[in-house]
Amino acid sequence: MRPEILNPLFAESESLDGVGPKLAKPLEKLGLARIRDIAYHLPERFVTRRAIADLDEAGEGEQIIVALTPTEHRAARNPGRGPFRVLAQDAVGNICALTYFGRASYGAKKQLPVGERRWVAGKLERYGDMLQIVHPEHVEEDSSAHLGRMVEPVYALSEGLTQPKLASLAKQSLARLPELAEWIEPGQLEREGWPGWRDALHLAHKGENESARDRLAYDELLANSLALLLVRAEGRRRRGQALFGDGSLRAKLELPFELTGAQKRSITEIEGDLAQEAPMLRLLQGDVGAGKTVVALAAMLIAVEAGKQAALLAPTELLARQHFETLRAMAAPTGAEIALLTGRAKGREREGLLMGLMDGSIDILVGTHAIFQDSVAYRDLGLIVIDEQHRFGVQQRLSLASKGRRAPHTLAMTATPIPRSLTLAQYGEMDVSRLDELPPGRQAIETLVFPQSRLEEMVAAVGRHLAGGQQAFWVCPMVREASGSYEAADLAAAEARYAALREAFGEDVVLVHGQQAPEVKDANMERFASGGAKLLVATTVIEVGVDVPNATLMVIEQAERFGLAQLHQLRGRVGRGSGKSRCVLLRGDELSETGRKRLAFVKDSQDGFELAEKDLELRGGGELLGTRQSGEAAFRLADLDQVQRLLPVAHSDARLLMDRDGGLTSDRGEAARTMLYLFERDWGVQLLRGG
Repeated sequence: MRPEILNPLFAESESLDGVGPKLAKPLEKLGLARIRDIAYHLPERFVTRRAIADLDEAGEGEQIIVALTPTEHRAARNPGRGPFRVLAQDAVGNICALTYFGRASYGAKKQLPVGERRWVAGKLERYGDMLQIVHPEHVEEDSSAHLGRMVEPVYALSEGLTQPKLASLAKQSLARLPELAEWIEPGQLEREGWPGWRDALHLAHKGENESARDRLAYDELLANSLALLLVRAEGRRRRGQALFGDGSLRAKLELPFELTGAQKRSITEIEGDLAQEAPMLRLLQGDVGAGKTVVALAAMLIAVEAGKQAALLAPTELLARQHFETLRAMAAPTGAEIALLTGRAKGREREGLLMGLMDGSIDILVGTHAIFQDSVAYRDLGLIVIDEQHRFGVQQRLSLASKGRRAPHTLAMTATPIPRSLTLAQYGEMDVSRLDELPPGRQAIETLVFPQSRLEEMVAAVGRHLAGGQQAFWVCPMVREASGSYEAADLAAAEARYAALREAFGEDVVLVHGQQAPEVKDANMERFASGGAKLLVATTVIEVGVDVPNATLMVIEQAERFGLAQLHQLRGRVGRGSGKSRCVLLRGDELSETGRKRLAFVKDSQDGFELAEKDLELRGGGELLGTRQSGEAAFRLADLDQVQRLLPVAHSDARLLMDRDGGLTSDRGEAARTMLYLFERDWGVQLLRGG
């Protein structure tokens, strides 16, 4: 139960002065539904404003505060399209336009009545021959409100919010902060010279102390590390079942390839974990095509050899069906019974599957979330394999463990290589096995970069490719053209590209994207996989798991819009057969230096782990951090630099705290419990006996 001292922080933002239903909506858009959220909504940057007597004192581009008197309201010729301008003059007669676009213009007339002096704060610019301030940050009747504070925070906003309003809400939220007991180890506080928790939040909103932000980021990283270590400790405390396979089923496998050293090493690590009574919690990290499926099959066969059942959970029906086909073919010589259960199984088919699970005649079940519904009961579940681990959050991972008579072992897999520096952040509760070598004989995929202006040539090349009996993918970043967004207007839409390619190649083209009904998507995918269609136009819904050996060409349109790791995943959809494969990256004609570098890295490297590190270096960790945890927010306070600097320290501090006080009952342990609730990692506290 949340400590009472935190209750004021979890009150709704509507309890603040000036927040009604109308303002609650834009706040909710920013994720600021509660006092705590607003207190942790730190400024993006700070501006230093200079108060001036007249505009002659200021330079273009300078942030200023100046007294202006409006002389004219000038509406756009086409209302709703052009800007609304208020012409105003300073003390010596210099004219400046106060310019508003869109809805921001509605309140301008009222705020800036003609003939009445106002103090205006904003950035002075020039438009043609005229000085202007676009969307003034503040308009006040009295100068005293501003002249005392020259350094102002700039917050991320959503439509309907202004900087002054958000600054006022932040001030009110900070006034409600309680005094909390310190959870950081005293020596660490002293070494870093960090302020206390409450002081750190006040200072971070004022921009007066850089170390205050580090302290707040450390709190978040410590809470995450401690919660994950509590998950791990609980897993080890729970009584599982030691699984000893006699090798009889694995000996019957007739694999057409030799296992790599990394695969053998990973299977040995998994076998060692399964032989322990404490439930295994291991992540199998593999590059595209590194052979995770055969490692997972070996693990599941160990469970079956030990007289138990195994289940493989996939994030999509498409992936579940494909795993089922692959595993069934691979395991055929062993005689192990493998079944598929998805949300589409109905009536007698579903009843038959449920009976087979209960009586133990089904050894391995593959499926989507449907395999963990309350109505699905196992005779004796010994191992859970979770594919594409990043799509399931920690709480989902915890809920799966309740399905066996005793806690089942868990093997999580991901084909998204994660930089070593971030593995702790996401999977701090797990042991990690890495498949960092590709099977022998797997050909490198030739990667080419062409400008979008060569689109017609590319279409002709695809035509020749299809005429030669091969298949191809064409990937676009969006489903349909977005209206009203400048950034999205030039994005290639899958639907538009599909229409154009279908005109060129007729019935041989199919379309797959995430907004289609599952049955339509699966039917189109299956038609392509079976060779009934030659060209698949898709969004990133095909990023993982799609396996069509005859597809040897991948075209990715507007490739600069994708991350390196994502481009590598998409490229990995080809090169799965014996034929030479190519991946063509079509780039926009205007490309930044960073954009060029990123595409060059993909062109020159086939190593997903190396590309993940580069992606981190070039783009930062937003995509790779908590966004990968389905349903769980990314780190809100800690940026990539702070994660890399502070996470190892936070993790070892959390480990030290667990070693000294695993039940969190000491003074510092109690403070750490409060911290877990504050950062909403209370699923970690729930695992403590009596927590």
